[in-house]
Amino acid sequence: MSKVCWPYFDPEYENFSNRINPPRVSVDNSSCHDCTLIKVDSVNKPGILLEVVQILTDLDFIITKAYISSDGGWFMDVFHVTDQQGKKITDSQTIDLIEKALGPKSQSTEGVKNWPGKRVGVHSVGDHTAIELIGRDRPGLLSEISAVLANLHFNVVAAEVWTHNRRIACVLYVNDATNRAVDDPNRLSLMEEQLNNILRGCEDGEKVARTSFSLGFTHMDRRLHQMLFADRDYESSGVTTDIDCPHSFRPKITIERCEEKGYSVVSVRCKDRAKLMFDIVCTLTDMQYVVFHATISSDGPYASQEYFVRHMDGCTLDTEGEKERVIKCIEAAIQRRVSEGVSLELCAKDRVGLLSEVTRILRENGLTVCRAGVSTRGEEALNVFYVRDASGNPVDMKTIEALREEIGKTMMVDVKRVPSKAKAPENRGWAKTSFFFGNLLERFLN
Repeated sequence: MSKVCWPYFDPEYENFSNRINPPRVSVDNSSCHDCTLIKVDSVNKPGILLEVVQILTDLDFIITKAYISSDGGWFMDVFHVTDQQGKKITDSQTIDLIEKALGPKSQSTEGVKNWPGKRVGVHSVGDHTAIELIGRDRPGLLSEISAVLANLHFNVVAAEVWTHNRRIACVLYVNDATNRAVDDPNRLSLMEEQLNNILRGCEDGEKVARTSFSLGFTHMDRRLHQMLFADRDYESSGVTTDIDCPHSFRPKITIERCEEKGYSVVSVRCKDRAKLMFDIVCTLTDMQYVVFHATISSDGPYASQEYFVRHMDGCTLDTEGEKERVIKCIEAAIQRRVSEGVSLELCAKDRVGLLSEVTRILRENGLTVCRAGVSTRGEEALNVFYVRDASGNPVDMKTIEALREEIGKTMMVDVKRVPSKAKAPENRGWAKTSFFFGNLLERFLN
């Protein structure tokens, strides 16, 4: 038997390009009068676009325009961003954070621990356990889930809840009274049993509800997308009812072939909103598609986005079945975060059972939660709920006032109207983006 000799491969070689060509980040406030330009040049690697967009999203920046190019071994990004008030990013500490987060140090473990994004361990004072739940949605379900946690003396320090197409996905970060993760197998087993009983009680037999525990570092919003995608919530997106998505302008998504370079061009035109680019890029990435080029722009209240993609195996989307699946998945990703009607922002001193108390009051007043976010900073808890009538009708403001009076005795309450009934843009309002490889970056910056 002949001896096989394999060539020596230095395990550090894979990181060699990153060491000699570390990411270069610049924050430019002089080129545009109404926004900040963030430019990122780096060695290309899988998932880098999602990482960059995720960081900008976690900083609550509004991306009004973007150019992406990662064909070959180099990755170049230009983002036009503003803050939530539509102003430039001028704060020196924020600019320093951008450069550190997107620069060479962003790959270090210490950078991950200190990064103020939606990762496990960020919003809590100490360690905690992540709980993932998915099942069929119904009125009052979140109240029942939080009641179980309160009865078992678990404190919810951070959470995100999404509902879409009659399904609910939750990621909750909990700890005990000592601000530590729960590692007692008996307590965890009891929690899992009780939560599964609640979820199974509203299942129709078609899909299985489940509860799981995690100590991982997956981004919270991305994890919710992954859970609903795995749950195949997109399969009924084509027949979404008005209750599921009231009055929304349905996204227009098309897929064409770019013969010149061998790409599939995914075009998305829809009502603009925060985190839209993140949701689309997240979905394409998790579906194993690589974005080589992209252009993003906003036209008033609407957004136009084009992605030049191939599957990880190098293939384009050639069959109608593949195209239809991608279109459904992107549409579902866009709709998951759409919330219309009324939002309630509640601020109070954090304590065990706070979430249970608030959701119980919402349920008793005939309101159902279609999306929610819970965060904790120090001793202060901020809960945001997007609510609607249990029948899907607009919430009666008399109900809101009664709710404000009841909850306002123990916490601060802010009520906001979420815009609805957006009129779809006329065709002439959309300008087809002309994509020129090689020289588009200069045209884009000018």
